[in-house]
Amino acid sequence: MTHNFLLEIGLEEMPAHVVEPSMRQLKEKTIAFLEENVLTYESVDMFSTPRRLAVRINGLADKQVDTEEEVKGPAKKIALDSEGNWTKAAQGFVRGQGLTVEDIYFQEIKEVEYVHVRKFTAGKGVEEVLPGLLSVIKSLSFPVSMHWANYDMSYIRPIHWLVALLDDKVIPFSLLDVETGRVTRGHRFLGHEAVEIAHANQYEEIMEKEYVVVDSAKRQQMIVDQIHALAKEHQWQVDQDSDLLEEVSNLVEYPTAFYGSFDVKYLEIPTEVLVTSMKEHQRYFDVHDQDGKLLPFFISVRNGNGDYLENVIRGNEKVLTARLEDAAFFYEEDKALTIEECVAKLKQVTFHEKIGTIYEKMQRVAVFAKLLGEKVGLTEEELADLDRASHIYKFDLVTNMVDEFPELEGIMGEKYALMQGEPAGVATAIREHYMPISSEGKLPQSTVGAVLAVADKLDTVMTFFGVGMVPSGSNDPYALRRQTYGVIRIVVGKEWSFPLIPLYKEMVASINADPERYGLELPVESDEIEGFVTGRMKQFLSTKDIRHDIIEAATQANQTDLFLMVRSALMLKEHTQDIDFKTSNEALTRVINLALKGKELLSEDVNAPVDPSLFENSAEKDLYQAVEGVLNNASMRTIEENYEELKKLSPIIEKYFDNTMVMVDNDAVRNNRLRQLQKIAKLALSIASLDLLITKN
Repeated sequence: MTHNFLLEIGLEEMPAHVVEPSMRQLKEKTIAFLEENVLTYESVDMFSTPRRLAVRINGLADKQVDTEEEVKGPAKKIALDSEGNWTKAAQGFVRGQGLTVEDIYFQEIKEVEYVHVRKFTAGKGVEEVLPGLLSVIKSLSFPVSMHWANYDMSYIRPIHWLVALLDDKVIPFSLLDVETGRVTRGHRFLGHEAVEIAHANQYEEIMEKEYVVVDSAKRQQMIVDQIHALAKEHQWQVDQDSDLLEEVSNLVEYPTAFYGSFDVKYLEIPTEVLVTSMKEHQRYFDVHDQDGKLLPFFISVRNGNGDYLENVIRGNEKVLTARLEDAAFFYEEDKALTIEECVAKLKQVTFHEKIGTIYEKMQRVAVFAKLLGEKVGLTEEELADLDRASHIYKFDLVTNMVDEFPELEGIMGEKYALMQGEPAGVATAIREHYMPISSEGKLPQSTVGAVLAVADKLDTVMTFFGVGMVPSGSNDPYALRRQTYGVIRIVVGKEWSFPLIPLYKEMVASINADPERYGLELPVESDEIEGFVTGRMKQFLSTKDIRHDIIEAATQANQTDLFLMVRSALMLKEHTQDIDFKTSNEALTRVINLALKGKELLSEDVNAPVDPSLFENSAEKDLYQAVEGVLNNASMRTIEENYEELKKLSPIIEKYFDNTMVMVDNDAVRNNRLRQLQKIAKLALSIASLDLLITKN
C-alpha cells in the first residue's frame, strides 16, 4: 500500500526572489531525507507562494525497506583468547549490533581473518519516520534570516502554521510553538483564516477555492495568458521579461493582470528611463505598438481577483505618475550639466577607501585601455575614441538620473554623451563598459567598448588584490569573480591574444611609475592574480562540456594566454576520440615526465644545443631531425597545427625509447638526451600539460 504525504510550511510574506529557490531547496532536501531513510516513493511535487512552501510525496511506501548488511568486527586474534573463548571485544561488538556470538563467522581480508556478522534491520513504518522531516524544515538556508519572539531559531520569516498530512491523517510533530495539523490559511484578503485539508490529494483544489494558486508554474502561466489577452485586445506588444515574470508570480497568490496609463508627455523622457521606472521600481510590464514604439500604458498584476479593479488601477497610475514626474525633473536638471563638470566631481567620489577615487580609477583605466587597444590592433580612430571614453566613462555616476536609478549607469552616460556631441564610438563604449552585467549576460559588441570593459574590470580586480582584499570562500562582496569571468568571455568572444602575466607586469609598471597620480602602487608579483584568473578559466571551460582532465591540462600549460587556453581545451576535446589519441599522448607524456625529472640535472645547461656527435644510434638521429623540422616553424603555426606535428612524432618517439636509455651513467650523453627531450616537452607544454590527460583503452 502506498500513500501521499503533504508538508506545508506557512509563513509571513517572503521576498519574491527567495520563494523559487527555497521551494526547490525544500524538494531536494525532502528527496535526500527519503533516500537516507530508505523510503521509496514515486514522485515529489513542489508548491510555493509568498506565504507558503510545500511538497507532496506521491506513492510513498508504507514502511522503510528492510535491510541486511554484512558488518566487519575485530580481527580473529582479538576476538578469541588463547583458549578459544570469545573475548570482551567480540562480545561487545555483537551486542552493539543487537546480535549474539552465535551469529559470528570469519572472513579473510588481505590474509587476516576478521569477525563478521549479518545484520538484518526491519524497516520502520512510515508514520514513525516522517516526523524526522522536522530536520529538513530547520535545515533550509536563506540569503537573510530573522529572529522573532524570544526564539533562538532564525528563518526567512516567522512560521505561523505547519501542515503534515499522510493521506487524511495528521503526522504529529512541532517546531517552536507551532504544532502540525491539517489547517492551512487561504488568501490573506479573499480566503478564510483557517482552512481544513481533508486529504493530501485535495491540496491544490481546496487552496484554489481559497484564492491561492499553490502551483507556481500554473500561477505564472495564468499571468502570461492574462497579459496575452490584454495585448491581443488592444493590439499591443508586451515584452514578458522572464525575470520580471518570475518575480511578479512570486509576489502574488492569486494573480489578476490589469492595465493602466500615464500622460503621453512623459514619452519625451528616454525610453530606458521609462522602462526602468516601470519594471525595476513598480514591477510593471511595458507596452509597445506593433512597430515596437513605447506606448503610454503599463500592465501590472494584483494579488487578488477583479473586484474593485478600478481603484487598484487609479492607485497604480498615481504612484507611477509621481515616479515619472521625478524622472522628468531629473532629466531636465541633467541637461544643464557638462561632462567636464561631472568628471571633476568624480575627484571627490570614493571608489573604495583603500583604493582611491573614481577619478583615479579612470586615470588607471586610461593607461590599461591604451596598452590593450594597441595590442589588439585598434585603428587610430578607435584609439582616439578609446582614449576619450576612458577619461570620462564614469561621468554619469554623479548625474541626478543615475543617482535615482542606478540601473541606468552607462545607459544614461551614452545618451548624455551623444547629447553633448561626443562621437558615437565614445558614447557606445561608455554604455558597454559595464557589460556583461551578469555571468552569462550580453557582451560588448563594439571593439572600443570591449577594450574599455576589459580594462575597467582588470583595474577593479588588480586594485582590490593589490590592497589585500581577495575573495575567500563564498565571500566576494565586490564581485571580482564575476568581473574576471567577464574578462575571459570578452577576450574569447573577440578572439584576442591575451597573455595575462606579461600584460599584468606591463600594466603594473605603468602605474607604479607614478603612484601619486594613479592613487596607489600595485604589487609586482602576479601569482595570486594568475591563480584567481585560472580558477575562473576553469569555470568558463566547464560550461563548454569539456572533461575535467582536459581543463586541467589546458590551464596548467606553460603559457598564460587566455584565448590560447580555450583553443587548446576545445582542440583536445575534439581529439579525444582519435584512434591514435592514446598512443600519441602516452609517448608525449613519457617525454614530458623524463624532461621534468631531468630539468634539475641540467640546471643552467637546459637550453644548450643538442650535440649530434653524441648520438649512439639511428633512432636518436631520426628523432633529432624530426624535432628540428617541427621546431623550425613552430612559432608560425597555430596550436592545432603544432599539436598535429607533435602527434606525428609519436612513432619516432616510441622507436627512440625502444632503442635508447636516457638516464645513462655518461653525463654528457645523458644530458644531451635530456636536452633533446626538453625541446619536445617545451613545445608540448606550451599547448597543454598533456601529462595530465587521462587516456582510456
